[in-house]
Amino acid sequence: MRQLRLHGERPDRIIVHVVQRGVAGVVPLRSARSRTLGVVVLLVVLVASLVTLHAARARGADVPRCERFAADSAARARAVTGSGERVVVIGDSYSAGLGLASPASSWPSRLPGAVQVAGFSGSGFSTGASDCAGVSFADRAPAALRRGADLVVVEGGLNDYDQPAAAIRSGFARLLRELPGPRVLLVGPALAPSRAAAVPRVDALLARLAERHGIAYLRMSGLDLPYLGDGLHLTPAGHRAFGDYVAAHLPG
Repeated sequence: MRQLRLHGERPDRIIVHVVQRGVAGVVPLRSARSRTLGVVVLLVVLVASLVTLHAARARGADVPRCERFAADSAARARAVTGSGERVVVIGDSYSAGLGLASPASSWPSRLPGAVQVAGFSGSGFSTGASDCAGVSFADRAPAALRRGADLVVVEGGLNDYDQPAAAIRSGFARLLRELPGPRVLLVGPALAPSRAAAVPRVDALLARLAERHGIAYLRMSGLDLPYLGDGLHLTPAGHRAFGDYVAAHLPG
């Protein structure tokens, strides 16, 4: 009996080898019909195994991270800072405070008013900015704004660095439908070293979209900010500088 050697083979070539080397050499089949059935069953089993393996790897890599980001997002939302008019910040890891010993000290804490943060690490304007489902700015805006807001600040764009312009425009349009009233400030991406090459494109696109729809846009790409070792997230001093700059440019 000639044995099949599957180790090191590409999955999409396994069936070819099975047919070429003879299924009858593995399982004695008595008719053309049974041989065909055997190949079909083997194909189904192999496809199911590959799908299961892919799903397991996806769950192992993404689900814990998404669950952790969701828990961090909920914790940051509970940490309302300041008092006065209600300010809602919708943003990404900068707003959520990823990398900080005290996430509640992320840049929105520098804003005046009673500030509540709806930040989710890895999220952006486009649905494809994050691997986590349903976390784009437009997806999260209804829950964030359920209690209303006197001012809405939307911060992001860094996670859209590799997304097509059409996807960013689509996410922006969806977000606009959720935003109440005229007091909205859109805060663009900082020039984080690890994504510096992609920031100008996203920054320019967001600026054009904001101007087209009459929304105040604040460019952050000109600021010289200190970053953590990953070249992406801000240090505590970076958060203070980022937040103070936004606070100085809030719409009236």
